[in-house]
Amino acid sequence: MSKGVIGAIAVGAVLVVSIAGFSMCSEMVPAGHVGIQYTMSGGVQREVLSPGFHFVSPTTKVTEYSVAIEQGYFAKTDKGDTSFDIPTSDGKTINVDMEYSYHFDSEMASTIFNMFRGQDGKTIEESFIRGKLKAWAAEVSSTYTVIDLFGDKRAELNSAMQSYMYDKFAEYGIVIDSVNFTRIETDAETAAAIQKKVNAQQELELAKIEAETAQVQAEKDKEVALIDAAKKKEVAQLEADAELIKAQAEAQANRELAASLTSELLEQLKYEKWNGQLPTVQASGDSSLIVDAQ
Repeated sequence: MSKGVIGAIAVGAVLVVSIAGFSMCSEMVPAGHVGIQYTMSGGVQREVLSPGFHFVSPTTKVTEYSVAIEQGYFAKTDKGDTSFDIPTSDGKTINVDMEYSYHFDSEMASTIFNMFRGQDGKTIEESFIRGKLKAWAAEVSSTYTVIDLFGDKRAELNSAMQSYMYDKFAEYGIVIDSVNFTRIETDAETAAAIQKKVNAQQELELAKIEAETAQVQAEKDKEVALIDAAKKKEVAQLEADAELIKAQAEAQANRELAASLTSELLEQLKYEKWNGQLPTVQASGDSSLIVDAQ
């Protein structure tokens, strides 16, 4: 074997060893994650690895935790059923689908590693987060009636659950970004009872609205009647006042006229009325007189 061949083999061997060494001494932390370093001799290292390539000791184990939002689901689908049951305050059980999102607190990464004995983020989700979500969801739902969950308190339930989960997971370095029920379902008998109660409530509300409407209309009609009566009274009063004023004026005019009719004025009126002709007297055979005053 020539020296050239031997040299090439040696170089190749060095390259293989170098690549293997590089591979053993490097760690790639994906975007949106942090890495915790652990060695048998030194335990958890203080330095938390950020996303990217890092050179680490071959004896160092790196465990990754997502600090970006991760999503998960509980659902009943054609591919499988991960839905679960939750209780209500009135003793009913309902089946639900849930969606949630979370991330790990980067400042508590070392604590998380110790608390969960070196488990990575995905393992923690499967072994801890999902189980606690179901258990703590039941604690929240047990304070609501089945009617509440199917009625107008659905949004309130989701809000209460979000707040409750956030507080519960905080001590574990897990941040719950969102959680809500996407499907709520109960047995046929309970569903029928709920619908019956909802119908009764709707009928009651309708009757209440109709009664209130009738009351408003009655008050409006009463107000209109009072206004009409007041207007008629006002018109009648005005007419009576006008008649009184007219009568008073006529009486005053008559009084003034009577006061002005003196004997001298009457004589003057007679004189003014006389046309200057004397009455004509006619006598008939039976001695009757006919006086024509003309």
